[in-house]
Amino acid sequence: MGQKCSWLRKRSNSNESFKCETDATLRMRNINANLLAAPDDASSAVLGVQRVDTCLADNHVEHHTSHFYAAAAKEALIVRRGEPFRLRIFFNRDYSPSKDAISFIFSVADDSKPSPGHGTLTALVPHDGIDYLGDPLEWGAGIESHEGQILTVLVKPPATCSVTEWRLDIDTKLLGDGSRSYQLPLPVYVLFNPWCPDDQVYMADREQRKEYVMHDTTLIWRGSYNRLRPSVWKIGQFERHVLECSLRLLGTVGRIPPAYRGDPVRVARALSALVNSVDDDGVLLGNWTEDFSGGTAPTKWTGSAEILQQFHKTQKSVKFAQCWNFSGVLATIARALGIPARVITCYSSAHDTQASLTVDVFIDANNKKLDAETTDSIWNYHVWNELWMQRPDLGIGQFGAYDGWQAVDATPQEASDNMYRVGPASVLAVKHGEILRPFDCGFVYSEVNADKLYWRYNGPAQPLKLLRKDTLAIGHLISTKAVLKWEREDITDSYKYAERSEEERNYMIRALKQSRHAFSRYYLNDNFNEVEFSMELKDDIKVGENFTVVLKVSNKSTERTHQAAGQLNCDAVLYTGVGAQEVKIMGFELDLKPESSEYVRMEVTFFEYFEKLSSQAAFQISAACHVKDTDYDYYAQDDFRVRKPDIKFQLGDGGAGGRIVAQQETDVIVRLPNPLPIPLHKGLFTVEGPGIEQPLKFKIAEIPVGGTAAATFKYVPPYAGRGTMLAKFSAKELDDVDGYKHYEIEPRPGDVLQPNGSHRSSNIIRRRTDVIP
Repeated sequence: MGQKCSWLRKRSNSNESFKCETDATLRMRNINANLLAAPDDASSAVLGVQRVDTCLADNHVEHHTSHFYAAAAKEALIVRRGEPFRLRIFFNRDYSPSKDAISFIFSVADDSKPSPGHGTLTALVPHDGIDYLGDPLEWGAGIESHEGQILTVLVKPPATCSVTEWRLDIDTKLLGDGSRSYQLPLPVYVLFNPWCPDDQVYMADREQRKEYVMHDTTLIWRGSYNRLRPSVWKIGQFERHVLECSLRLLGTVGRIPPAYRGDPVRVARALSALVNSVDDDGVLLGNWTEDFSGGTAPTKWTGSAEILQQFHKTQKSVKFAQCWNFSGVLATIARALGIPARVITCYSSAHDTQASLTVDVFIDANNKKLDAETTDSIWNYHVWNELWMQRPDLGIGQFGAYDGWQAVDATPQEASDNMYRVGPASVLAVKHGEILRPFDCGFVYSEVNADKLYWRYNGPAQPLKLLRKDTLAIGHLISTKAVLKWEREDITDSYKYAERSEEERNYMIRALKQSRHAFSRYYLNDNFNEVEFSMELKDDIKVGENFTVVLKVSNKSTERTHQAAGQLNCDAVLYTGVGAQEVKIMGFELDLKPESSEYVRMEVTFFEYFEKLSSQAAFQISAACHVKDTDYDYYAQDDFRVRKPDIKFQLGDGGAGGRIVAQQETDVIVRLPNPLPIPLHKGLFTVEGPGIEQPLKFKIAEIPVGGTAAATFKYVPPYAGRGTMLAKFSAKELDDVDGYKHYEIEPRPGDVLQPNGSHRSSNIIRRRTDVIP
């Protein structure tokens, strides 16, 4: 019968039973004394451990951890909680169950005072047999086989085990006389287990586990709602030092006590803070300017591994990041730890600074936005994460349990409980307007579903005038990478009901009633509808081309002529909607005859916008107009982005007849045409892919007008299967250009595929519901 040993066991001189020893320090002192003392006749009779075979190959395959660098390099035993792993122990003499006793002492490596009460110290006495290894929530150990000096055991960490580095000591005792201790030289990393039904992060769907835990490359959508732009991000959770850095972060920057590192809710909340540097000198330093001197521009990062490796080495915040970098790194840490994670993009995402559930834009008498008063903003897109877990802390609500995807945002925007972090917020709670649910559901609700209000501000002593309310402006095309497909999955309906639907307005009103801010209760209605406005933008303009803004103004009256006066503005902005630089402004006056329409056109040339263009090629177009002899003012904004070209790849023209074969050299060519009517200078390609340990960099001094930048290199694919290569390009005049290529890598002709796999079949006993497909 399996048992959980909550106390350390020590041999008693008066009888042959074990008694509980609560002083961990005393045990360690005794162990050290035993190790240092010269063996006498009595101690030499005590069973001694000569070595332990940690069965790395079998254990790592069984626990889905063989891809980790530390596993391949045999630097650690990496297992998932709730599932048994095998140890094969070699003694200095034959093991005798009748006179020899053995116990396994597990302690958290960085806990200075591990204790059984906190679950950071435990002792296991293995029982005979492996049919039952104890309760899923308790440690268990069983003897699988015994052959002379070799003992094979299975050890099962509980499904609630702290996710951290553990140390294993093996104590051996001779009944009635003496004891010895052996410390396993390898660290034992215990991770979350989405394959185990007893784990709080259990994910039942096999394909989803492949995508959200095992895949090391993803797509992150950027751009704007009318010009979606996918870019590849190398998650890299299996790369060198990434796992070690992730585990260490929980204790150092995240400051999670060892006893609580098995709680995915607490871990997720810590991750949202530790990935940014605002409060705790975390992994990444944010920068939303165009000055990235002293660091790397956010648009130049291609993946998380280089960032985490740099932080692991220096223990200093890495410069610089914006929202998709924070999200990419958080996804890497979560997947490394074993929590299913995905990257989410919300287009036209609100940053509600006043918790009013509205985005308030203030316009002066000259139709210019007041930056000082307008603290809210709408980002062209914002990127955060979802982590998969159960939420027992939230109980059962009107719509059921709050389990499943939880929104977690590491971009530092607003403080939550005195730290810059967001989440985990139940996506189900967000959809139903439950803005008071922990954690930060109100902030996420605003990001996806706030109403946008335009206010006329005429001075501190004058009343505000509501110019326009837009209930459709926020939360478009919420996107993530589809499961096992290189395409976009739209998940908007998981965050909100359809716009204009009765449910969407009902839940918005419900949320507004819970908000305590004055703006959320300040709605005015304007009934004037004789003049209508519609702004039109062509949505497929390539960078380097001119574009035209068109405002259509229609008089719906059958009798009255109206006069309208206003202006069109084009500003270059950051993707966060702030930092506007005026590109062009054009005033107009119109006589609108009954039942007629007029068009106002403003052309913006490349040479007008080029010097003011941000790296992400984002513009904010606004139109303001006053209808004379009425109290009606019109104001509208829209986002616009010019499209950049994609980098193209050519693979497979090496010595394999155009095919890409594992461990055989092949040629790769990357190309990018110059899209601008001016030459490009100081061009740089950066390329990453499977088997490329450090990003490849290729410099190109100048690309003339109409010319093409190209780089060629030799590439050796490391393994058969599917690969993804990605590239970035930057130049003095053109930045943030990327591309990617998926390709199949064939096995070498000489490779013989074993029908039963390269590892022998394991006979670790599991419940049928735990069998890994």
